Amino acid sequence: AEFKNLDPENLTIPHIQVSRAQRGPRRTFRAHGRVNAYMNCPCHVEMLLEEKEESVEKPAEDTKAKKFTKKQLAKRRLKVGGDQ
Repeated sequence: AEFKNLDPENLTIPHIQVSRAQRGPRRTFRAHGRVNAYMNCPCHVEMLLEEKEESVEKPAEDTKAKKFTKKQLAKRRLKVGGDQ
């Protein structure tokens, strides 16, 4: 983490995966010239770390006045002020 300029205090672990690796055959020698298989069980460990992002509050948006075309204004006038 320090090599990649990440802050170790802010790291989180979003993903961990452990999977089997290829078994390596070994032998253990027994009495009277016998040989037994002695298999090791290795594994691959995959760990992803990411830096936790700081939460930033969204600023309050200023509402702008909506712009209407002449046609839209005429339709609004008919709906609101039309005595029909």
